[in-house]
Amino acid sequence: MKSPSGALTVAGGSGEDNGKRLAVLIDADNARAAVIEAVLEEVARFGEAIVRRIYGDFTSPESASWKKLLNKFSIKPMQQFAYTVGKNATDSTMIIDAMDLLYTRRFDGFCLVTSDSDFTGLAVRLREEGLLVYGFGEEKTPAAFRNACHKFLFTEVLRTAARHGEDAAAAESARRPQDSDPPAGGQPVIPADFLMEALDRSVDESGWTQLGTFGSYLQKIQPDFDTRLYGFRKLSDLVRGCPSLFVMEEREAPSGNRTIVYVRAREDD
Repeated sequence: MKSPSGALTVAGGSGEDNGKRLAVLIDADNARAAVIEAVLEEVARFGEAIVRRIYGDFTSPESASWKKLLNKFSIKPMQQFAYTVGKNATDSTMIIDAMDLLYTRRFDGFCLVTSDSDFTGLAVRLREEGLLVYGFGEEKTPAAFRNACHKFLFTEVLRTAARHGEDAAAAESARRPQDSDPPAGGQPVIPADFLMEALDRSVDESGWTQLGTFGSYLQKIQPDFDTRLYGFRKLSDLVRGCPSLFVMEEREAPSGNRTIVYVRAREDD
């Protein structure tokens, strides 16, 4: 789906297209079982998980945490024995399976759940075929893989949201001044320069842009940008919570049955 500016629209812009058919592929060697429920909830925002597969050696003691979750979340285990010590056969199996699924032409996108940079080439290949690529991994995930995805989500953010509730986090951040120090938990300071760069690229001659178009540019420039890293549930909350940076305005759509949110940079007085 594309915005009026022609930019590819993914989650974090004007909303998600829940009609997408998605394949969810999980690297059991580089993903934590504790995050899978939150990951699948996030996937549901993007579309329908037609295929859910997990790859690993489920005869090993390390896989015990996954076994009780497979039936609960209808995830198909793809058993891969470790043929040689020190060699990861799981990666190859997952990549081959992804290519087999790609050539069925049944999917609009893939969700790759891993923190392993070895899947960078797969993400690039899927994008070359015109498919959306959503990545899910820990903050340690190398930038090469994060940037190869249309959108990358940190699983630490999803776990935090699941434990504490996103609304509470947004309310707390809204009370914190934009230029204050991050709280004790280590929440990063809002990247004002990056936000203004993306806004400058997305505005029209009048200096205004639709919120969805702004979100598309944010993801285009930085695929792992996530407003929840800064305590805001969604982009509109972040814009509203930074009045020193942005001006928001709601306008009636031409159809008259809804409103469209516009945003521009706040000019110095």
